[in-house]
Amino acid sequence: MRYVRMPIEVESPEEYGYARIRWNLSESSVADRRLSELGITFPDLTLLYTEHRGATRLRELIAADGPGLTADDVLVTGGAAGALFIIATALLGAGDHLVVIRPNYATNLETPRAIGCEISFVDLAFEDGFRVDVDRVAAAIRPNTRLISVTNPHNPTGVMLGEAELRRLADLAAARGCRLLVDETYRDLSFDPPPPLAASLGPQVISVSSLSKAYGVPGIRIGWLITTDPALQTLFLAAKEQIAICGSVLDEHVAEAVLEQRSRILPPILSEMRTRLALIEDWMSTEQRLEWVKPSGGVVCFPRLRAEPSGGLEAFHQRLLDVHGAYVGPGHWFEMSDRFFRLGYGWPTREDLEGGLKAISAALDG
Repeated sequence: MRYVRMPIEVESPEEYGYARIRWNLSESSVADRRLSELGITFPDLTLLYTEHRGATRLRELIAADGPGLTADDVLVTGGAAGALFIIATALLGAGDHLVVIRPNYATNLETPRAIGCEISFVDLAFEDGFRVDVDRVAAAIRPNTRLISVTNPHNPTGVMLGEAELRRLADLAAARGCRLLVDETYRDLSFDPPPPLAASLGPQVISVSSLSKAYGVPGIRIGWLITTDPALQTLFLAAKEQIAICGSVLDEHVAEAVLEQRSRILPPILSEMRTRLALIEDWMSTEQRLEWVKPSGGVVCFPRLRAEPSGGLEAFHQRLLDVHGAYVGPGHWFEMSDRFFRLGYGWPTREDLEGGLKAISAALDG
């Protein structure tokens, strides 16, 4: 595999330096939580090798979100990134083919490239509301297609596949003899009732998620994949064992405690995100130099500049940061034009979000 650092990581705020950013609107999660906020303490844990699949109780809590799923269908991984790496390296090789929706989370693009498989992109269009056209996905499938890769809710736009569309994709994968990977990292932040957990739609569907985005605990590096295909589950377990053997006792303890409190943690977060989305909607209604597709889930949106700003796109993004102190995720993080930018509204305080929106308008002034 030939690894290349991804722009989204090279230019991430933690790499750039948080101290250099006043209004950080580039993050893609809710605010980071402290253990004390979550009421989590550590007992005298034995620091042993954990169950290779992940702690049984943790897997039961994850599986409880999908009808008919059990702990045996879940593999706990090192974040969603770990799950995506396991899936790509286990299913794809140099002679295989992938169909992937774009724009997309960078790992869903770069890991397959590093493997050297063939890739067909189904590019989403702003003019179509960033909707996934299932017929275009079907047209992209080849005899050697092993995997179809989508995100739901979509990163970076926040647009969500409905149940009917998701079922069509699942049926398409079954009919064409390939797998459907659904990155559902933002599913717990759906503003409307979400579609079924993708892996519950059949053994050809693989779900991926984590605690990083919706729960604000990216530092514990807990994600998971779900598949009801026992042979596939064994394959993925073999990959995990060769990468890391098992997970962290400490991380899994925190994850279990967080998911035990899911019904307490999520409602206030969703309520606050709806308020913030309304705030952005109000701002967008007055900011005539931008246009967007309103998201239906997650904590990010993907506005587009209607015209090139004063001095050009590079100058705009530089001015936004250097002069006005605001940082957003430019379109090239997602292999798109920098006329687009990902705006994260879940991580900053509400006051910082408002300050960042004002900074964007000021930078557009020139």
